[in-house]
Amino acid sequence: MQPKNIAIVGSGLAGSLLAIYLRKRNHKVTVFDRRPDIRQVKFSGRSINLAMSVRGWKALDTVGIGEEIRKLAIPMDKRTMHVNGQPIYHQYYGKEGEAIYSISRGVLNRKMISLAEESGAVFRFNEKVWDVNLPEAKIYTGETEKGEWKEYQYDLIFGCDGAFSRVRHKMQRRSRFDYSQDFLDAGYKELGIPANEDGTHKLDKNSLHIWPRGKFMLIALPNLDGSFTCTLFMPHEGENSFESLKSDEEVKKFWQKYFPDTIDLMPTLLNDFNNNPTSALVTMKCYPWSYWDKVVLVGDSAHAIVPFYGQGINAGFEDISVLDQIIEDHNGENWQEIFEEYQKVRKPSADAIAELSYRNFMEMSSKTADSNFLLRKKIEKRFSENHPDKWVPLYSRVTFTNRPYAEALAIGDQQAAIMDEVMKIDNIEEKWDSDEVEQKIIASLNMSNSLQF
Repeated sequence: MQPKNIAIVGSGLAGSLLAIYLRKRNHKVTVFDRRPDIRQVKFSGRSINLAMSVRGWKALDTVGIGEEIRKLAIPMDKRTMHVNGQPIYHQYYGKEGEAIYSISRGVLNRKMISLAEESGAVFRFNEKVWDVNLPEAKIYTGETEKGEWKEYQYDLIFGCDGAFSRVRHKMQRRSRFDYSQDFLDAGYKELGIPANEDGTHKLDKNSLHIWPRGKFMLIALPNLDGSFTCTLFMPHEGENSFESLKSDEEVKKFWQKYFPDTIDLMPTLLNDFNNNPTSALVTMKCYPWSYWDKVVLVGDSAHAIVPFYGQGINAGFEDISVLDQIIEDHNGENWQEIFEEYQKVRKPSADAIAELSYRNFMEMSSKTADSNFLLRKKIEKRFSENHPDKWVPLYSRVTFTNRPYAEALAIGDQQAAIMDEVMKIDNIEEKWDSDEVEQKIIASLNMSNSLQF
C-alpha cells in the first residue's frame, strides 16, 4: 500500500478517529481545525452527551483503542421515565447485559486527539480552511477570508468538519451535487445536575433519564464525576418555547410546572439557562460524497442527523470502519473506486438513520409516556424473548447489531405494520400475553419471510 500525504479537515470525533485509522496504514496525516485545541479550553456549554453502542465500539475496537475509551464511559441499560403524577418507571433497552454508554463529548474528543497525536498525526489548530481546490487536492488557510492565505498540497483530503462543512460547501458548487438541510422547529440547551458532595450521582447512574412532556422534554446522561449532562429539547417559538422564557421568573415558573422533581437537583439551573446557548437541530443530506480520487466527506459532513436515536457518533465511526475495510479490499489502490464504493454502501444507511432519528423524537418526547405505546413494546419484548430468531425489535437492531441501518428501517416498518394489527385485537390489554396474540404475530411473519433476522 503506497503511503499518501493526507489532510483531514476537522479535529472532532470523526476526524480524530480517521487520523488514527490512516496512521495505522502508515499514511502521513495532518489535521486542520479552525478552533483552538479543545484540550486547552473550557467546554462550550452546547454539548449533548454521546450514547456509544455496538457500531461505535466496533470501530474503536478494530483500531485497538476500545478498552481505553471504555474507561470514559458509563453503561446505561434502560430509560428511566419521569412523568408528573406517576411513579418513576424503567424501560430496558435490550436483553440482560445490553447497554448503551454515556460519554462526555468533550472528554472523548480530548482523548481521541491525544491518541491520534500519539499515533503520529499532526494537528494544526487555529488554522481555518477557507477554500479547497478539488481537482488538485489543495487547501487554503488563513486568519480571515479576505486576508493572506497559505496553500497546502496533498494527495487526499477528507472532510470531517461537521454539518456546516467548508469542504462540502466547495463540493456543492459542482454540477449535479444534491444537497438539502432541514431544521427541526425544536432546539436544545445544555443544563446540568451536579454530583453529591461525596461525588456520587443524584439519580440512577445506569439510566438515560427522560422527562417527556409532549412537544418538549428534558434528558439527563451520567458523567464519571458524578454529574449529569442535561439537555432541554424544546420549540424555538410559540407556547412552551425558548422564546417564551425571557426572564428568570418565567424559567422558574416553567420548571415548577413541568419539572418540579428536578428543582432540588439543579442548583445552577438559572445560571446554565442564561449562559449556555440555544442551539439548532438539523438533518443534512448530500450526494455524492466524493470528488474523483481526491476528496471525500465523512461523518456529519456527509450526513448530519438529529440526536434522538443516539446514533450520530456511531454512524460517523461506522463510516470510518466501513471505509477502512473497503481500503483493505482494494489494497489501498485506486482511490476513486474506493470512494465510490464507500459512498454507495453508506448513503442508504445514512438516509435511513436520519429518518429513524427524526421519528424517535416523537417517541421519546411523548409516546414513552403513552399507555398504548408501552403495551405495544411489552408485547414486542415478550414475543422477541420467546422467538429471538423471528423478531429483533427495531431499537435492538439499530443499537445492538451491526446490520445496515437501511435494513433496520425496512424491517422496522414491516414490524410496525404487524403491531398495528395486533393492537386492534379486542381486549388486547387483557390478552397481550396470550397464545392468540402470539399466533397472530407468527401468522403475519409467515406471510413476510423478509422479517427473518
